[in-house]
Amino acid sequence: MSQSNLGASDKSTSRPIAAGTRIGHVHLKVADLGRSLAFYVGVLGFELVQHFGPQAAFISAGGYHHHIGLNTWESRGGRPPAPGTTGLFHLAILYPTRADLADALRRLNAAGITLDGAADHGVSEALYLADPDGNGLELYWDRPDEDWPRDENGSIVAYTRRLDLGGLLAI
Repeated sequence: MSQSNLGASDKSTSRPIAAGTRIGHVHLKVADLGRSLAFYVGVLGFELVQHFGPQAAFISAGGYHHHIGLNTWESRGGRPPAPGTTGLFHLAILYPTRADLADALRRLNAAGITLDGAADHGVSEALYLADPDGNGLELYWDRPDEDWPRDENGSIVAYTRRLDLGGLLAI
């Protein structure tokens, strides 16, 4: 279906997707599988689930079959996409607690990896960086939804403010 055929009046798209729907995994093209595994497994702490030689690997958190696939099938030795092109903006990795996000920040600091940014969005706290292939990453945790900022009508009012990294590390 072409984009011009998609519209608000289309019956197939006028109802919301099922509430339990979630993103199961993402598969990233990388230039060097070993370098990517060193980052995602060695620094961030994902578990290696399956390895396919120098071409591909599946990694996960908590024993899931895979949250992230990494491959060099079309990208071995390649460069990141040039600015101004389409593609992945960032992959967001949701941590279960604020303490887990603090642990991620400690891991990044220990590995000498610098952040591109850090923000308090009211609904969440987030760290922004790039992986070794220049893929954008957001590492974040969500506040409980009862703590989300809302307006008088109950609608979420997210914002972007500076995240206190010292306060995050203090937990």
